[in-house]
Amino acid sequence: MIFRRFIAFPLALALVMAAMVGGCTSENRERGYLYMRLNNSPTTLDPALIASLDDGALAAKLFNGLVRLDRELKVVPDIAESWEVREHGLVYRFKLRKGVSFSSGREVRAMDVKYSFERVLDPETRSPNTWVFEKILGAAPYMGGEADEVAGIHVVDDYTLEVRLSTPFTPFLSLLTVPAAYVVPIEEVLHRGPDFSVNPVGTGPYVLDEWVPNQYVKLTRRVGYFDQPARVQGIVYRVVPEDLTAVAEFELGNIDVLQIPVSAFLRYRGSERYAGQISTVEALNTYYLGMNCERAPFNDPEVRAAVAQALDRGRVLDTLYEGRGRIAYGPVPERLRQWNAPEPRAYDPDAARRAIKAKGLAGTTVYLYITAEQAVVDMAEVMQSYLVDAGLNVELRQLEWSAFKSAVNSGEADMFWLSWWADYADPENFLYPVFHSANIGPAGNRVRFSDADVDRLIEAGQHAVDMGQRNEYYRQAEERVMALAAWVPFWHRTDYLIKQPWVSRLETYPVYSMDKGTDIMLVRSP
Repeated sequence: MIFRRFIAFPLALALVMAAMVGGCTSENRERGYLYMRLNNSPTTLDPALIASLDDGALAAKLFNGLVRLDRELKVVPDIAESWEVREHGLVYRFKLRKGVSFSSGREVRAMDVKYSFERVLDPETRSPNTWVFEKILGAAPYMGGEADEVAGIHVVDDYTLEVRLSTPFTPFLSLLTVPAAYVVPIEEVLHRGPDFSVNPVGTGPYVLDEWVPNQYVKLTRRVGYFDQPARVQGIVYRVVPEDLTAVAEFELGNIDVLQIPVSAFLRYRGSERYAGQISTVEALNTYYLGMNCERAPFNDPEVRAAVAQALDRGRVLDTLYEGRGRIAYGPVPERLRQWNAPEPRAYDPDAARRAIKAKGLAGTTVYLYITAEQAVVDMAEVMQSYLVDAGLNVELRQLEWSAFKSAVNSGEADMFWLSWWADYADPENFLYPVFHSANIGPAGNRVRFSDADVDRLIEAGQHAVDMGQRNEYYRQAEERVMALAAWVPFWHRTDYLIKQPWVSRLETYPVYSMDKGTDIMLVRSP
């Protein structure tokens, strides 16, 4: 089925392009602007409210945090020029750069940072990102309305901010690279109120010029940015939900850089015409098959292990998934893991069948929940075939995204296909949210896994000041997660970007918040 779909793609693309010729061509472009695709219209550009990768990628070009990630995924200065860690990891003192200004022209001060952090924690903001700052001393009383300010956030002077945690938390600096930690101007937020979401004011290399919902978002290069200025006049993000339409728009010259959709992958990968115009990015993510660990039959780790043995992940990656990823040996992506990977559970269909039969589960019906995306349906059908061969009767339940998310979060699904993406570049981000028992449900632990030893090891790693000790705790936690088959990790996805020949200096980033849009340039007008 999947091969027939790929064969039909060129004809379908030709029909779409024929329909578009004369209506939308490169003549409609604004000179000096880079044109990109958005799959969906943004929800908000307010850092406190952002909960999606696409919204976060836009916000990264409008705002800055105290710190950011460099190309080696190390935390480096941004608005803060330096910092000190004191009292064995309890206190962080940041020294702000002088001369950093908001697009309104006012200079950033330490009070803006304090306000930005407290605003996320303020219940009236209704931010989904309170987890970023909940480790700060006094966060809980403030969120509960028992205090007027967060005790652990202290303005020393205009350019010095001190943050005290309730307990040492090793990933804290990495947390400050996420959009929720971007700095906003007090007076603009208070003046604009809810409209700040659609009329943001930040410190970034771009400003919002125009936003037409479901059509496009236009960013314009900002004069006076404190760091490397943008090399293009601006960026126009066109909202193009359909992959086929996006590919046609790219080939008409109306989109400059496109993440290659699954349906067009073979078309471009083997094309001589586009040789040298394709870049890859090994994103920080893990795709996995989840099983509900709270109820039968998957509350038994031996049954979960049998499911893992029944699936030939390598073959699926190389064939159905066309090699667009790297095999996952555990939940932590290889670029973040600073210890030896766990031993993989080998494909062993005979062992899987024996285990299913020994457990008395042969013929048992389980439900695999999936979204309506065709690539996911194809994947689910392959997994269904493997698991039926192992003795389980697997039925697919296909839901639209919101219903799927609700079913998985509530524990309704027996099994489900999902992925976890890094919010910040720390291995803890692939352990605590998805396996600690405190996060069962929508917080991230959707397999509803609970193990006291895993909880203890993750917490020990979070609080370890010594990095060697931290890595050892995380190594043990990941190994136990794999031994208990809490997930069946499949792969870490590799994304492919294709650019027009007039685009230069296209850089790829494993974390969405790293891209400030200042490297890329147009060497000529299309």
